[in-house]
Amino acid sequence: MHKTIINTKNAPTCIGPYVQALDTGKIIFISGQIGICPETKNIPNDIYQETYQVLENIKSIVQEAKLHANNIVRTTIFITNINNLNKINLAYKNFFEKNQSTFPTRSCVEVSNLPNNANIEIDAIAIRTLF
Repeated sequence: MHKTIINTKNAPTCIGPYVQALDTGKIIFISGQIGICPETKNIPNDIYQETYQVLENIKSIVQEAKLHANNIVRTTIFITNINNLNKINLAYKNFFEKNQSTFPTRSCVEVSNLPNNANIEIDAIAIRTLF
């Protein structure tokens, strides 16, 4: 199987031994992204803005693969406080609606901690073509 590494300066650099995404031709696997703004290197203090930044980071990676947010078919959300879910859902809804995209399937899991004291991390799968 051929794999192409996807890397963009429009999303944060990896903070460990992994790549931003792998393109297998039809499926793009996007590593977990946190809400680091690539320009400022900061994470927003508000969970809505942090969530939206995570999704913008994912979109930048998807665009580097010459795709659109609508190509995202699956997300897994890791959050440190389940009580933030309403604001997270609002940011998620607004992001996909703004990008004229259908909502992908998803799972959401509360975890005890995330890198860089982030409150949310999302990984994603995008498809290049329908099977």
